Amino acid sequence: MSPVLESTARALLRRVAVEQSQGRLPSLTAAVVRDGELAWFGARGRVEGAAPTPLTQYRIGSITKSLVAVVVMRLRDEGRVDLLDPVSKHVPGLGIGVGEVTVAQLLSHTSGLSAESPGQWWERTPGMSAEELVAALGPDTAKHRPGRRYHYSNVGFALLGELVARHRGVSWARAVQEEILRPLGMRDTTTRPRAPHAHGYAVHPWADVLLPEPEHDALAMAPAGQLWSTPADLARWAAFVAGDTGDVLAPATVAEMREPATVDDGDAWTGGYGLGLQLARANGRRLAGHTGSMPGFLATVWADPSDRVGVLFTANSTSGVSRGLLTDLLAILDQHEPRLPEEWVPVADDAGLLELTGPWYWGPSAYVLRLLPEGGVCLNTVGGAGRASRFAAQADGTWLGLEGYYAGETLRVVRGPDGSPSHLDLNTFVFTRTPYDPRAKVPGGVDEGGWRSCAASAAARPAGPAYTTSTRCTTRGAISGTPRATPAVAEAGSRTRPLPAAARFTAVCRSSPS
Repeated sequence: MSPVLESTARALLRRVAVEQSQGRLPSLTAAVVRDGELAWFGARGRVEGAAPTPLTQYRIGSITKSLVAVVVMRLRDEGRVDLLDPVSKHVPGLGIGVGEVTVAQLLSHTSGLSAESPGQWWERTPGMSAEELVAALGPDTAKHRPGRRYHYSNVGFALLGELVARHRGVSWARAVQEEILRPLGMRDTTTRPRAPHAHGYAVHPWADVLLPEPEHDALAMAPAGQLWSTPADLARWAAFVAGDTGDVLAPATVAEMREPATVDDGDAWTGGYGLGLQLARANGRRLAGHTGSMPGFLATVWADPSDRVGVLFTANSTSGVSRGLLTDLLAILDQHEPRLPEEWVPVADDAGLLELTGPWYWGPSAYVLRLLPEGGVCLNTVGGAGRASRFAAQADGTWLGLEGYYAGETLRVVRGPDGSPSHLDLNTFVFTRTPYDPRAKVPGGVDEGGWRSCAASAAARPAGPAYTTSTRCTTRGAISGTPRATPAVAEAGSRTRPLPAAARFTAVCRSSPS
């Protein structure tokens, strides 16, 4: 991917310059990633008297959590860990209220455990050992019923780090290095700082002076926020989150990590959490990544898998970076260099699937099935409002739902004696080629009288003066054209209502990353 245009670079740098100046940040770096490559880097301020570079280290805080989560998901994919396992299965000795929370709940911050560890403010003091932490977690560590709500828990990721260490037989940091950092080429991401690195500061709220912040090895709490990294390494991490996973993790597993498990702002749903990944919605984008803060440092990485774009920043200040910095950089990129849609090209013909395309009906509700260019099919309502899903072909000839109401459900093509498709069976729901096709095996059967223009036949209504106009029903044959009123209705001066025009079939289901 080529670098951004000069005009785009100027606009991006100006936004960063305004942020560094107004936020009074000792130094600030930012970067844009496109198609897995660093497309732009900008920096303001000084580190040891020089402008920071893509190789300058900053502490990245809770971005560490996402890397720990990747190792946990690798253990899951290897069959060593089930996300529904209670954590005590893998970390024995945990007390009541702690040991029964599941691995998935720890990954998604829905365990209900305390946000911080017992004892002193862990981010500013030397850490305790894992054995000491496990022993210190008692019933009061549980603040909410597991699964009830989103409640950010640094303690939870300390336990996940210990889970990783016990399964791998090495420290969580060694596992992260060997299984993630080294394969992705992130050689400058470490647990302790190396030169050149920024020093962490607090900026006085009412004067332009600095106060150095402490930095320690957090030991048991380190999986919650210990790592240091560079803008260059974080650019590679943004590409990973966007889907360029290399051999570290299956793309489908990373997509699973990006799926919303909980939201942290109720109805607004601008922020949430997946499995080890923070989520945000902004300006029509759904972003995945993580924020990070430790005393003296701030960092954030966001990636949008839909167009493989990522943004990030690092700063050596305890506070001062606005929440809108990175979304502003994305907006600048969209304004100056809007992404062009991929060129349409025809795909290889598949006669066995072509016969499945077109209209299908769930009762009277119109659906349309179309083939997707990358493989699979999409079943969507006409007009796009209602239940829809993509389906992936399975080895046994069935199709597996990938999203929405039908995620995980099985779609079967039922064929007639001549081998042609009779109907679709979607987890007992029957879709037919015409509304309630009497030739298909519709559960409950189809009324033998067929379609008509009134709610009930005359024979089904009680006799009497109040029902003398019951003959306003039209014949079944009239459904294909204009309904014909009976003489009794015409004499009464009734008017028939024309049938609506045939709906225009529009397939709006399209392939998109999760």
